[in-house]
Amino acid sequence: MAPKPKTQTSQPPPTIEDLFASLNRHINQSEYEQAVKVADKVLSIAPADEDAIRCKVVALIKDDKIDDALSVIQSFHKVPIDLGYQKAYCLYRQNNLDEALACLRGRERDPDTLLLEAQILYRLGKTDDCVDVYQKLIKSQVESAEVNFVAGLVSGGKASQVQRALESFRIKPTSSFELAFNTACSLIEKNNYADAEQLLLAARRIGQETLTDDGFADEDIENELAPISVQLAYVQQLIGKNQESTSSYVDFIKRNLDDEPSLAVAVNNLIALKGSKDVSDGLRKLDRLKEKDSQIFQLSQALDAKLSQKHKEAIYTNRVLLLLHANKIDQARELCAALPGLFPESVTPTLLQSAVLVRENKAAKAEELLGQCAEKFPEKSKSVLLARAQIAASASHPHVAAESLSKITDIQHQPATVATIVVLKERAGDNDGAAAVLDSAIKWWSNSMIENNKLSILMPEAASFKLRHGQEEEASRLYEEIVKTHRSTDALVGLVTTLARVNVEKAETYAKQLKPLPGLKAVDVDNLEKTSGAKPMEGAAAAAADSSMQEDVKNKEKAKRKRKRKPKYPKGFDPANPGPPPDPERWLPRRERSSYRPKRKDKRAAQIRGSQGAVTKQDKQEAAPSTSKSNQATTKSDHPKPSSSKASKKKSRR
Repeated sequence: MAPKPKTQTSQPPPTIEDLFASLNRHINQSEYEQAVKVADKVLSIAPADEDAIRCKVVALIKDDKIDDALSVIQSFHKVPIDLGYQKAYCLYRQNNLDEALACLRGRERDPDTLLLEAQILYRLGKTDDCVDVYQKLIKSQVESAEVNFVAGLVSGGKASQVQRALESFRIKPTSSFELAFNTACSLIEKNNYADAEQLLLAARRIGQETLTDDGFADEDIENELAPISVQLAYVQQLIGKNQESTSSYVDFIKRNLDDEPSLAVAVNNLIALKGSKDVSDGLRKLDRLKEKDSQIFQLSQALDAKLSQKHKEAIYTNRVLLLLHANKIDQARELCAALPGLFPESVTPTLLQSAVLVRENKAAKAEELLGQCAEKFPEKSKSVLLARAQIAASASHPHVAAESLSKITDIQHQPATVATIVVLKERAGDNDGAAAVLDSAIKWWSNSMIENNKLSILMPEAASFKLRHGQEEEASRLYEEIVKTHRSTDALVGLVTTLARVNVEKAETYAKQLKPLPGLKAVDVDNLEKTSGAKPMEGAAAAAADSSMQEDVKNKEKAKRKRKRKPKYPKGFDPANPGPPPDPERWLPRRERSSYRPKRKDKRAAQIRGSQGAVTKQDKQEAAPSTSKSNQATTKSDHPKPSSSKASKKKSRR
């Protein structure tokens, strides 16, 4: 009989409850890929299940599949499910910050939404708004809000407010290693490097203990504490411990940790520390930070998303400077062309472009470019105008340099700036303009209410300038004002000297205020003016003076002879223990010393090499007949050879 076929019992499909139980288990075990598959099974049964859609999106985000999560959110946009927060987070992770912020508008301002909004504002550089949001989160007692609050104050240039803010919230800087790190950064901004170093060491110790207690592996602990290590090296660099800082940076880079932002900062700081030394090595280190498929230098997507604008700008700037030091002008020009698009609100790209133009001997074009940039960014024009003035002065364009310095309102009336502008205008032949600059500076300081007034410095220089250019009346007026206000003796002398050319009677009046010199009361000035000057001595007086001078010279020579100086010994030589005496033959050539031993001739050196019957040149010379025995004797006597010590000993024994 034929066997009966086996009947396959079909298992019923799992219920939604079983699928959700499996989904919950995968999520708790961080098995996000399996969670996505189970969520798809749920959606195949219930396509509009809100919990399944939300679990799938969150699992994709946890698995760092941001693009897939965003596509899932967009595919369910017709379903009445609120996924605005998840969409904003995905856009934030993709660095689409403006779109992410727009997604959060109009939403309920719960702690999660506020925390994400604060992070977006921080990345956008809107530090004031970011700090306001974090203050609300601290009052709501959101965990770790104070850490980001301090970071926002530091990045916003308000490091001086950190200590007072922590005291108002009754929070200790050492309550966590992250807060200790951010507080140390605020101390660095205030140039308090000693306290910052101690707080960073405390942060590293606290972090080591906390992460060890939480069960982190050693490698993970090292990655978590990487920013602290780099910041410690930076503090060493700031206080002048360059050798220790360099070794710290090199050691950190060699460890090749997974913390890419800290690695980028370490590479950038090491390049800045070395300067123009080892340019090729600096370029190779920066190549580790760029996108692999990019033709020009461009930071990787991970670094571009995590680094702040300030850090990215510093890295690109150092890259351009290294290319200029390596004389790779084409690459520097190509990179500079891309920088305005990366940093549209910064003047650094323009400064770098002008540096490239100067290297190409296009100073006039660089001056024009910097002038346009100063007009575009008037609030950031100080560094631009200073660079333009330096380039113009080096290119022998003094009028452009003077014009640039005159536009810097912060320093245009400072004595150093005024002196520089006056010199530049004098070189350009504009003496009237130079005098106008001095008059403007004096007027400004006269009307200012600043305690540290600079009139005592500017007015004498202005008077001297006017006197030098033939403006005696203006110079005398300035000197007279100085004498009345500052009671300066030097100004009184200048006033008398100047008035002597213009108004003699007034000069005599002021001359009476000069104090008489001691020892000149017995001198008759009228008779002294009538004399024809000093006359040479004659007769016995001259002979006596001559003899006294000769005696002085002899005494000086005797004093020089009697002076004893200690002998100078070589380094490490002890005169008390001089050791064995030096070899007396050390100055003779080696072949003339008694210990010389000539090298033995190698008998194999004269072996014939070549085809059979070949004769060398040396053999031909030896085979040539000599003229006589007397010639041979003469030849030997002409080239005497030093006798060896062994031969001399044998002769003595005989």
